[in-house]
Amino acid sequence: MRQKIITLILWAISVSAYAQQNGTLLKSQLPKIYIDEEISLHFLSPEPIQYVDISTDNMIGDIPLESVFRVKAIRDSVSNLNGYNKSLGVVTIIGQKFIAQYDLWYAHDERQLKTQIEILPINTNPLEVGKIPMSDQELRYFSIEAFKEKKKDKITKSSQYGVTGQVNRIYTVDDYIFLDISFTNKTNLKFDLDQLRFKIEDKRIIKATNVQSIEIEPEYQLFTPKSFEKKYRNIYVFKKFTFPNSKVFTIELSESQISGRTLSLEIKYADLLAADTL
Repeated sequence: MRQKIITLILWAISVSAYAQQNGTLLKSQLPKIYIDEEISLHFLSPEPIQYVDISTDNMIGDIPLESVFRVKAIRDSVSNLNGYNKSLGVVTIIGQKFIAQYDLWYAHDERQLKTQIEILPINTNPLEVGKIPMSDQELRYFSIEAFKEKKKDKITKSSQYGVTGQVNRIYTVDDYIFLDISFTNKTNLKFDLDQLRFKIEDKRIIKATNVQSIEIEPEYQLFTPKSFEKKYRNIYVFKKFTFPNSKVFTIELSESQISGRTLSLEIKYADLLAADTL
């Protein structure tokens, strides 16, 4: 009997290894979860959900929160099952970095029913081969760590119209760049933020008539304020980028008025190369 059990275990391991080596996943390998028409099942994701798929019309689902997927069996579809176990279909959940699949079965036995399932790493596969990008949750964690730092290197500083801006510090984590930027308003007029733009531009040349500019969007920012009265500080995150010495990385702050105030900061490539690590 013991030998038979060992043989079965080895067989299961070999089947699983074969499937992984061939980049496939069998339905029989999916976690089996039981649901019915009376109880909603909630999948809790460790990161924002980007996409879901319900393979049959036997179930209905939605995303009430960015990290929660809710699914329920449709009464008309399961009314003729008389409480017997039957697969209702496969649910696929895709986050920023993972894909997870579950085989949902119908059962009217409350002892088998769950109300929530946490999506665990063991039931997921990475979306990208090789370097896996950070999720928003991870970017937020490192941004908060950067924000906690009190030391300021004052890498670059500029003042205009009573507003002073400076880049306090630059950090790197894997393939990401974290910019700690702050602004101080020395006037009595509240500064209504229009936008903060980030660009790679040619270095300022006197009487230049043709300046090339490439705009770069942040992957993440810690705060999203609409205005500030005296002080404003934020962390902006970018995927790693490079540029030649003939160009600079500019930060442009503008106010949301017709004659609004503007301010520009410039970062040299050498400053990025000297970034600290979090």
